[in-house]
Amino acid sequence: MKKTEKIEINTEFIKLDSLLKFAALTGTGGEAKFVIAEGMVTVNGEVCTQRGKKIYPGDTVCLNEFELAVVKA
Repeated sequence: MKKTEKIEINTEFIKLDSLLKFAALTGTGGEAKFVIAEGMVTVNGEVCTQRGKKIYPGDTVCLNEFELAVVKA
């Protein structure tokens, strides 16, 4: 069972690595880069290995048991 957390952004988009740090799923940019490169992150149900991928409100990002629902602030 995934734990879904809403993450509010007040910009048009946020980059995937920045989102993982912002949501405290990773402690550092290096850690975010690693989990993305290893294919551990999904965006809208598909594995994403682009750390600079733009994440928009309405997108869902998953890492392990955590699910982030991105919404507009």
